[in-house]
Amino acid sequence: MQHLSKLLEIENSNLAWVLRLGLHGLRTQLQEALKMVQSDPGNTVCEELLRELDILLELANTQQLTYEKTTAPEKEDASWEDVLEPVATDSKLRPIYEPLLLDREFINYIGQYKFYSTSDTDLWHEVQNLLLRVPEKLAHTWREYLVKALSQIGAIEDKELYSSLPFTRHECIYPGLSGKVKAPGLWFSNRVGFDSRLMVERSGGELDFLAGVVSTCLKFIETDPCVNHALKSVDRFGIRSLSLESEKSKYITALVDRFRRVQATAENSDPAVALRARLDLDEAIHSLVYLPCSDRFSWWGKLQQETRRTLDQVVEKARQAGHQVQIRPLWGTYADVFNWSKDDLQLDIGGVPGEVSACLRVYAKIDDEVLPGRVLFRSS
Repeated sequence: MQHLSKLLEIENSNLAWVLRLGLHGLRTQLQEALKMVQSDPGNTVCEELLRELDILLELANTQQLTYEKTTAPEKEDASWEDVLEPVATDSKLRPIYEPLLLDREFINYIGQYKFYSTSDTDLWHEVQNLLLRVPEKLAHTWREYLVKALSQIGAIEDKELYSSLPFTRHECIYPGLSGKVKAPGLWFSNRVGFDSRLMVERSGGELDFLAGVVSTCLKFIETDPCVNHALKSVDRFGIRSLSLESEKSKYITALVDRFRRVQATAENSDPAVALRARLDLDEAIHSLVYLPCSDRFSWWGKLQQETRRTLDQVVEKARQAGHQVQIRPLWGTYADVFNWSKDDLQLDIGGVPGEVSACLRVYAKIDDEVLPGRVLFRSS
C-alpha cells in the first residue's frame, strides 16, 4: 500500500487520477462480493483490504480530484486524451461519477458509455437514469457509494425535492439533491393527472395503471436521449433512436393510439377484441428499449414485467367467455423460442450470447388465430 499512497498524494498527476478511479471501482466490487458470499475463506482478509482502501481513498479525497493543465499541452501529453475524458472544471459531480464507467459489472449493463450532460443537475438525472437500467441490487450498491461521496462535497440526498410522474401509487423512483448541488428527484404520484395526450382521467380501475405506465414512457422519451424503440409497426427492420424527432413522433403516435384502442375496447362485448388491443399496447410498451437492453431485474425491467402481468386478467376474461387462449412470454435460449416468434432482431451487445435479451411481444393464440411473438436476441 506504500506506493499506492505515494502515487495518490502526487498533485496534478494523471496517473494518480486513474489510480483513484480504479480504487473506487475495486472497493465497490469487493463490497458487493462480500454481500453475496457469506462463507468464503477470504472474507476476513477482504474486509481488512476494504478498511485499507477506505483509509487510502479518504486521504485521496483531500487531494485535488481533477487534473487541470496550467500550461499548453506538450506533444508527449497527447496520449492522455485516449485515457481520460476532459473533466469540466466547474463540475462537482463528474469526478464522483467517473468510477461508474470503470466498473466492469456496471459496463456489462450499459455498454461503453460517455457522460453527455454539461451541468451537474443534468448529470444527476443522467446517472440516475443509468441506475434504473441495471439490476436493483447493483444500483443500490452504487447509490450507497454515491450518497457517501456526495456528502463529502456538501451535496445531500433529498427526498422532499422531486418532480412527479402520474401513477397508481406514491413511490420514490430516485431522490433529489440539495446543499452544494441542487437537483430534483423523481417520484411516482397518485395525485397528479396523466399525460394530457392520453385524454383520460383517473377512474380507480385497471386503466389507471396502464395510463401511468404510458405516461412514464412518454416522460422518459422526452428526457432521456438514450432510449430507443423497436416497434414493428413503425419500423420492422431495426432499433431506432428516439432522439430523432421523426422516430419520436411516429413511436409516440403509435403508443398513444394503442392506449386509446385499449380504452375504447375495455368494455367490448367480445373479450377477445379487448385482448388483442391489450397485446398491441403491451408490445408498444416493451418495444421501448435501451441498448444494451435493461436487465429484467432493474427498475425498468420490473415495471415492464408488472405491466405484462396485467394481461392475465384479460386472458382469463376471454377464456370465461368461451375463447381458447394461449399466451407465452418468450425468454431463454433463442433456439428454443424462435418457432413462436417472427421478425426478430439480433443484437451484438449486452445480454447472454444465444439468449433472448428482450421479449417485445408475447406469443398468443386466440381460438384459431396465431399471433407470433417478437424478441431481441444476442448473437451467439
